Amino acid sequence: MPSNTLLKHFFGHGLVADPEDKFDLNRKSRSKRLREIMRILNKHHAARGFTPVEFRLRLEDLGPTFVKIGQTLANRSEILPKSYCEELAKLQTSCDPLPFHKIKDALVDIYGDQFDVLFGYIDPKPLGSASLAQVHKGWLKSGDLVAIKVQRPGVQATMAQDIDIIRSVVHRFSRFLPENRVLDFSDVVEELWNTFIEETDFECEAENLRMFKEFNKNVAFIDCPRVYPELCSEYCLVMEYIDGTPIYDKDALIEQGYDLAEIGEKMLDNYATQILEHGFFHADPHPGNIIIRDGKIVYIDLGMTGRLDPIQRGGFGKIIEAVGLEDTAMLKEALLSFAESKDVSSIDHARFLADLDLLVANYATCDVADLDIGQMLADIMALTRMSKVTLPSAITNVSKGIVTIEGTIQDFIPNDSIINIINAHIIKSSNPIEKTKEELRDMAVDARKASDGAAKAAAYSGEVLRMLTRGQLKINMDMLGSEHLMASMSKIINRLTVAIVVAGLFIGSSMYAQATGEGPYLGVSFIPFFGFLGSFVLSVWIMFDIWRRK
Repeated sequence: MPSNTLLKHFFGHGLVADPEDKFDLNRKSRSKRLREIMRILNKHHAARGFTPVEFRLRLEDLGPTFVKIGQTLANRSEILPKSYCEELAKLQTSCDPLPFHKIKDALVDIYGDQFDVLFGYIDPKPLGSASLAQVHKGWLKSGDLVAIKVQRPGVQATMAQDIDIIRSVVHRFSRFLPENRVLDFSDVVEELWNTFIEETDFECEAENLRMFKEFNKNVAFIDCPRVYPELCSEYCLVMEYIDGTPIYDKDALIEQGYDLAEIGEKMLDNYATQILEHGFFHADPHPGNIIIRDGKIVYIDLGMTGRLDPIQRGGFGKIIEAVGLEDTAMLKEALLSFAESKDVSSIDHARFLADLDLLVANYATCDVADLDIGQMLADIMALTRMSKVTLPSAITNVSKGIVTIEGTIQDFIPNDSIINIINAHIIKSSNPIEKTKEELRDMAVDARKASDGAAKAAAYSGEVLRMLTRGQLKINMDMLGSEHLMASMSKIINRLTVAIVVAGLFIGSSMYAQATGEGPYLGVSFIPFFGFLGSFVLSVWIMFDIWRRK
């Protein structure tokens, strides 16, 4: 299909873009960006395959959106081979830096005449260069040593175009995907858009840093940079400069006397606190975002955070506790209580429990070296979706965060279980007296419900017996799952009916052709010719229908 035709097919009718008009999302700009993506892929000969290094280089050439996708894939060993994950991990720590004069021009655009008043000196050599921004060490006129995070010029518009293109493709092709698919790609794209909006607004990150520091002010081993809110804007973040050792430099940490296992355990225990107690957690704790300084684990980038309300925190805690205790029934009830919506009448409870038995057996007792948190959470979400149980969207951020932190510290605690550490945190943070009171309250509520149910059952049974003796009782039965079964049988019967018609047309036409002799239509007369043609068309239709419905 020619490129112009392809662009028209995708964008001819357009999609309703998000209300952020500043990104100027329209058919012309989308088409221009798509042509640019195709040109880059052609330059790298994408159809011929690629090595891990070539894959990383292609993502870098495609721009910040694809670099972010690569950073996510770096922690997903269940999706890509280890060699690819190791190469993509380089995207988390560095990208090709922009020339300093472009960074300085961007700062002058942001601060105007105040630039020379506020900043004394900025080191031209970047501390780090990522897909969204570049960080430089600098000194304020007050003498404070700071880190200045400047958004790459034009990165917002490029990422908006890329996500809009992905949204358009998903919109066009979602109609061809099965309705009962495990992953809803439209939800994934919208989540990607929401993440983009938050991560490219540095005022949001400044507020995240302030909140994170407040939540962890009493934790001796967790910290984040102090922010200068009066100097921050949508495109620039000014914060305290943190000089330490990156967490991915394990040899340097060992030389400095740090215990890697202690770092891993403290990070996980604090991460459990962020999720289960604060309801405010770092959603992207990859190695490039974490520094060890003076015995503290310092998160230096909080562009992506997640939030859970009290009900969601309790529900997620019960899910983790159930996996840690290997209690399938508890896990089932926790998932159902955590769900936003569920079709109770359509749930096959026996199969749901059996699948959860297998999941718990596979994951509950694994060591970190063997445990794939990402796959476990994916399996849980797949089971709930297949059972028509919809989990809240917040679970996605939690899942990504746990997957990422598991990849960050997997070499730090190879002989322990992540689930056990989080579960131990839940038990440790639970007040035994309050837990006992809660259990007694639950027992009292259950007893009250049981007594009310018994009284109602006695009343109903008397009414049923009275109607039965008078011949007034009628029973309606509905077999669960019968609708799907009957629909499948109906399709089978329809195909058989058409097949019988095809056979009848073919046999009848053959007998008629033999009786009438040769004719002008491919050697047969008019009636048998159209009989053969009809049987051929119906046969093709049956085969196509079988192939289409798999």
